[in-house]
Amino acid sequence: MTKLKLGPIANDKPVRITVELPAVLHRDLTDYGRLLAEGGTPIEPAKLIVPMLERFITTDRGFAKARRAPQVQS
Repeated sequence: MTKLKLGPIANDKPVRITVELPAVLHRDLTDYGRLLAEGGTPIEPAKLIVPMLERFITTDRGFAKARRAPQVQS
């Protein structure tokens, strides 16, 4: 089994968004969804975006540090 950063994708009620992706990124997301499915039905790229963004934000130390810092009002 390939070790991927994302775990199982929750089957949540989707919210429709529109976003343009470079073709290379779309192909990468398609491959990622195929690998994450482990031989089952591939996960479509749109369902990967939210978990990937959540994972990115929760592991971004600079973002966490900036978020904890007191906000200076002008």
